[in-house]
Amino acid sequence: MASVLGIFAHVDTTLDAIRKLRERGFSELTVYTPVPVEEIEEEVERVRPLSKVRLFTLIGALTGTSTGFFLTIWSSLKWSLVTGAKDPVSYPPFVIIAFELTILFGGLATALAILLLGRLPKLSPSPTYDPRFTLDRFGVAVSCPPETAATVTSLLTASGAEEVRR
Repeated sequence: MASVLGIFAHVDTTLDAIRKLRERGFSELTVYTPVPVEEIEEEVERVRPLSKVRLFTLIGALTGTSTGFFLTIWSSLKWSLVTGAKDPVSYPPFVIIAFELTILFGGLATALAILLLGRLPKLSPSPTYDPRFTLDRFGVAVSCPPETAATVTSLLTASGAEEVRR
């Protein structure tokens, strides 16, 4: 895969380039902006699939709930603990522990998902990154087959890129 980077000075030309690239079927885009721009974010997020982080969170939370109930019921039966003059297996007092473990396991699963799915930590910088993207320039990096790199270069130039690099 080849990477083609277009550097833009304005939001509207960057947005125009993203739209033209999407129309031509280029979907693997990385966009660099010095400030958050809602229009660019909406355009990029339009075709992005739903994140799998929510699945990690759900599985972690359900594991926490079942672990909370299992531990409290098991310990109550093992040592015949009487809680609040109720039967040994009485769910209302156990809900608190189950709730706390739901939150704990859900949070830990979310943190793990962010690390795994985000491929963090990223030890080497992106080859298409330019320090100007933190100051005043916008960038659109396109991953494409080498035979379509010329088409991407012409699209970025026609959209108003100040500079195009391969």
